[in-house]
Formats: sequence, C-alpha cells, structure tokens
Amino acid sequence: MIEYPEAVVLARQLNETVTGKLIQKVIAAQNPHKFAWYNGLPENYPAMLEGKKIGKARSFGSWVELKAEEATMAFCEGVKLSFYPAGKKRPLKHQLLVEFEDGAALCATIQMYGGLYCFYGEDFDNKYYSQARQKPGPLSPEFDLGYFLKLATQNGADKLSAKAFLATNQRIPGLGNGVLQDILLNAKIHPKRKISTLSQDEFHHLFNCIKNTLALMVGRGGRDTGQDLFGTAGGYNTKASKKTAGKPCCQCGSPISKESYMGGSIYYCQVCQPKV
Repeated sequence: MIEYPEAVVLARQLNETVTGKLIQKVIAAQNPHKFAWYNGLPENYPAMLEGKKIGKARSFGSWVELKAEEATMAFCEGVKLSFYPAGKKRPLKHQLLVEFEDGAALCATIQMYGGLYCFYGEDFDNKYYSQARQKPGPLSPEFDLGYFLKLATQNGADKLSAKAFLATNQRIPGLGNGVLQDILLNAKIHPKRKISTLSQDEFHHLFNCIKNTLALMVGRGGRDTGQDLFGTAGGYNTKASKKTAGKPCCQCGSPISKESYMGGSIYYCQVCQPKV
C-alpha cells in the first residue's frame, strides 16, 4: 500500500525518471479490475494524455501526483507503479500503461484496490485527495506539536484508540495502518490504548515518534514491506509488521504479536506496549 513514505519516494523517483518525457501511447483498463477506480471513463485517458510532456511529480499524504501539461495523473492506495526502460519487457496485465516516445514506460497495476485518476485542472471531486492537499504533511514544519494537540481534541478524538486516532478519517493523511505499527512500538503505546489515557509526556513522545519514524522510513527509501518504482524493496526494516510477526521484538526480545482489530491487523509487543 502507498502510505506517506512510499508516496514521497515514488514522487522523487518519478522526477528522476519520467519528467520531461513525451507521452506517445496510453492504454487504460486493458485488464478490468473491480476495484480499480478511475476518474470518469478510462477510455478517455488516451485523448487526455497522449502527446503531452510529463512535468513534475509531487506527493501529499498517500497520494502521488504527476503532471502532464494541463492534465494530471493521481495515484493512491494499492496502486503499484513501475518504471520500465526502453527495451525492458512490460507486464501483460495492467490497469494503466503510459508509453513514452523514447521507448520507456510507466505501468500501474492493482492487486486489491487502488485509484488511477486523470483529470484537467481542478476538475477532480475526491474528498480524500482534497484533504490530503489541504492538510500539512507529518514531516512539514506546519505539523508541529500544537497542531498535533489540536487533532487530539477535535470531534471526540481523545476517546479513540491510538490506532483509530492515527489512521482514520484522514486525520493525518498518509499515516495508515502500515506505518503506525512501528510508530506505536517506538512510542511504547498499544494500538488499542485510548488516547485519553496518555500522559502529557507520552503524548509528546508519540508526536516525536511520528516525526522520527517517518523520517527514517523516507530516508531509507520506504519500508521493506513495499517496492519502489524499480521493484526494489524499501531499505527501512519494519519492526512490527507481517514480516516480523512471531519474531523477537527488537527492543526486548519478546515475540511480536499479531491480532485482528478495526478491519485490519495490528502488530505489537506485549511487553513494550502494555494495554494499560
């Protein structure tokens, strides 16, 4: 899944590989997928994109945005973006293929679900996209302790569990169920613990762990549970994830537990993260 670290890394790599290239051919929805979300009809994408030059890519939240003159492509959730140099074989199945004049290509595929949107200007009515653009990123200067404290006092957020507070309602765009596991392990807070039970020091520590953990994930090219634009796993080794479930906690040696919670899985250390 694309979360904040992966979005930052993908945008950087897109700027290094496809910016300035001319789009020669676009194939959209060649292999229909029930949970591939498009903006309007995908058959309109070729007319919107072909003959256009790729501009700058940028990220916000879990979104990756790529400009093509007056058109914009935006990717989110479970989209896998892959770059193929000229001459390298592309996958036979895909949900979006953008081929360039020099023979290279950008391919987007979906396993579970994901958004592959194309639109002109601001003609894109998606509340998640709008919220992600409007809210400060967790590594931005605007996302400071004062802002974080306000998030905890709005709309009954203090009554939520740590997982629900961090990863629901686009409270912090890009911070999802994947990255929150290591953040909470570093903060020594159980995913089910109520925000209202945190002391002032614990809450401040949680804020610092968000900043520090995400910075490490970005700096190391994303998490080892995902892949970048070239199919390479991220260099950040997750501490609490599907890769470490049942293995010793890096902090105390106790096994990392896995449990179903809020429609997904949580990974935690029973010793380092007591429920309290």
